[in-house]
Amino acid sequence: MGRFRRSLFGYSPAPVDAALSARQAEISRLRGTLDEQARTLAEHDAETAALSGMVIEREREIRDLSERLREANECHDRSIASLEAITARLEELQAQARGQATRIRMKALREAVEVSRRVQALQDVEPGENGAETGTSPGLFAGQVKLEIGPLGDFSQLVGFEDAIGRLGASEISVERFSEGRATLSMNLEQPVELLRELEEHSELDFKVRHNAPDNLILDVDEDQGPEQRAA
Repeated sequence: MGRFRRSLFGYSPAPVDAALSARQAEISRLRGTLDEQARTLAEHDAETAALSGMVIEREREIRDLSERLREANECHDRSIASLEAITARLEELQAQARGQATRIRMKALREAVEVSRRVQALQDVEPGENGAETGTSPGLFAGQVKLEIGPLGDFSQLVGFEDAIGRLGASEISVERFSEGRATLSMNLEQPVELLRELEEHSELDFKVRHNAPDNLILDVDEDQGPEQRAA
């Protein structure tokens, strides 16, 4: 505010009034500015509060998602553990089933051998024909014939050899004994058969003749043949 000119009775009223009006206008302007700044600050506070609420909400969602992820991982781990337990149990059951099947096959074989032994014992009591009585020529077998063969690697080789005998037209084929890899079979040949030649052709086993009689053959499996052929 500038200096006022003095008059006879004090300051001149016009400049004082003008100065007061200007001051009042400046005060009004400053008040308006303060009000505007207050409104802006209030808006900023509101925005800040809204953003704070959004941040809090996002943090809560993140915590919820983290908890769900943890629960999902735990559930996955439990599922994997359960699957491993089921797999182990299935493998155990399969092993038990294989063992039980082997025991059943061996029991059936022993029972078949015992039945065949009893039948043979009864047949030995009765008079019958054999290869020597039929007058067949050397190399031909007919009638009741016993055949021993070995060593055999497993039961499947015995079954394969028995099937080969069956394809020769033999009947009444029975396993009388199977021990320590050697098997004794009994068969009936209704027609003369070149047994050795037919066995060499139809059997997958290589063998040598140890004993050759009209009603009795003993064959030794060639142990030098490859493992694939032995297991065939």
